[in-house]
Amino acid sequence: MTVGSGSQIHYKQNRLKQLRAFCHAARTGSVSAAAEKIFLSQPTVSLQIQALEREFGTVLFERRGPKIKLTPEGDLLFQMAEPLVEGMDKLHEAFATQAGRVDQGVLNIAAGESTILYILPGPIQDFVEQYPGIELKLHNVTGRDGLAMLRADEVDLAVGSMLEIPDDITYRPFVTYQPTLITPLDHPLAGKERVTLEEIAPYGLILPPRHLSTWRMVDLVFKQHNLGYRVTMEAGGWEVIKKYVELGLGISIVTDVCLTGEEKLGRIPIGQYFPRRSYGIVQRRGKFLSPQTKCFIKTLDRAFADRIVEPLPQPQPQTAGDTEWEDALLG
Repeated sequence: MTVGSGSQIHYKQNRLKQLRAFCHAARTGSVSAAAEKIFLSQPTVSLQIQALEREFGTVLFERRGPKIKLTPEGDLLFQMAEPLVEGMDKLHEAFATQAGRVDQGVLNIAAGESTILYILPGPIQDFVEQYPGIELKLHNVTGRDGLAMLRADEVDLAVGSMLEIPDDITYRPFVTYQPTLITPLDHPLAGKERVTLEEIAPYGLILPPRHLSTWRMVDLVFKQHNLGYRVTMEAGGWEVIKKYVELGLGISIVTDVCLTGEEKLGRIPIGQYFPRRSYGIVQRRGKFLSPQTKCFIKTLDRAFADRIVEPLPQPQPQTAGDTEWEDALLG
């Protein structure tokens, strides 16, 4: 009887190891990457996955050279196993939270430069003051890199502005900002309460690089109104764009989150032409939320509780390769 009980405990311990190896391989699409994540050898991870396949009598992965892809049966097991593995891995932290002791651990957040500069300073200051024992790691990344980190579980969450939402990602906006035309103070358009696209068209625009979403949005809006426009300068980052507009080298279209009121700029709302930009919490769908993550989300919600999140057009789900997140975009 004693031997049987011990064998069952050992079997359950092996089951958790097998499922952990399987889940990491599913997330990364690579046995070697999974082995590196969980500090095991590649042959060990392969053997653990093979043991699961034998037990369930099915093939969990399609092998395509160095990359692997879940089969339909593998995807089903992944959906069932992932919350269990993450729950066990985070059990200590979850217990501490339930006992009212969220005073340790690590929180990894991905965000683009504009979010880090304009959205996060207040909430992060509040969070650090309330939870001084939690190590906060802020990753300044582009949109595609941020999504890759989410999918690989290298970060707990991301904060940014999503235009298109992949079906494996969730996005909950908590604040919206208005599109604004900025001009030098001595510009002919400065001081106007409203401007038309026809009035904007003759003047040179300073825009972020052509492959980013802001340029594409400007191009789309002008084409929809059968108007031409010209770009006099490409520049990355709102701070850079604001500086060159101040110098009189052009005008630009930005989101007013970047405007502090201290800039020497004319500013005119142009929401009648361009969509509002939301900023929100970005997560991998189905991810287990650590106690630190839950606390940070609550901190964000408190920080923007007095801001009404205006309804936005519902983004259409896209495939993973077609999305752009954060004005990584405007950085």
